Amino acid sequence: MAKKIKKKTKIKFIPILIFLLLIVIVFFLVSWFLKVKIKNIYIYNNSIVSDQEIIELADLENYPSFLKTSTKKVEEKIENNPYIKEATVKRGFLAVFNIYVTEYDLLFVNSNTNKIVVDTDKEVPMINDVFLPVLVNYVPDKVFEKFINEMKNVDDEILDKISHIEYMPNDYDEERFLLYMNDGNSVYVTITRFELINKYNEIYPTLGGKKGILYLDSGNHFEIKQ
Repeated sequence: MAKKIKKKTKIKFIPILIFLLLIVIVFFLVSWFLKVKIKNIYIYNNSIVSDQEIIELADLENYPSFLKTSTKKVEEKIENNPYIKEATVKRGFLAVFNIYVTEYDLLFVNSNTNKIVVDTDKEVPMINDVFLPVLVNYVPDKVFEKFINEMKNVDDEILDKISHIEYMPNDYDEERFLLYMNDGNSVYVTITRFELINKYNEIYPTLGGKKGILYLDSGNHFEIKQ
C-alpha cells in the first residue's frame, strides 16, 4: 500500500500578529477616549439661571468623561430647575459640551402665593433681582385664567413699566384691572381690551408730562391727578 503523504499547513503568523496588534490599538484608543474629560462647556439662551448654576445642576463642575456622560441625563437634571422649561445638550468637536436652555417667561408676582406666575400658567418660587409687576389682591379663578393669558401678550418693554396690578371690578365689568405704572400714572384695563396696554408708549407722549389715570377699559380718556 502506498503511504499517505501528510500535508503540512503553514501558519501565517504575520497576519495574526497584525490582527492582534490592531485589537490592542483599538482597545487602548477606546480606553483613552473614555478617559478624555469634557474640555469646555458652553451655555446658550439663559438669563435667569446663571452658567454656574446650570453646570452644578448638571453635575459637570468636575468636568467628567466626555463620552461616558449621558447627554439625556444632563438634560433631565437641568430641567429640574423650576425656571428652565427645556434643555438640549449636544456634544461638540474637541470634547465640548453645548447646552441650550429655554427658560420660562416670567409674567408677574402673585402676592397671594408669594410666587412668580410663568407663561405656562404654573407658579415658580420667588427669585432675587427680578423686577416684575406684582398682583396685589385676589382674583377669582375664572378671571385669573383670562388675566394670565392676556399677560402673556404684554410686550416686555411695557411689562417693565408696570409696578403693581390690582383687580378692581365694578358694577359693569368683573374683569377690570388697575395697572400702576413706574412713571406715576395708573391705567384701567379690562380683559377684552387688555392688548391696548401695549400702546402705552405711543399714548404717553400725548399726556404732556402730566400724571393721572388713563382709562383704556372704556372711552380711552385721561383724568389728571389733582
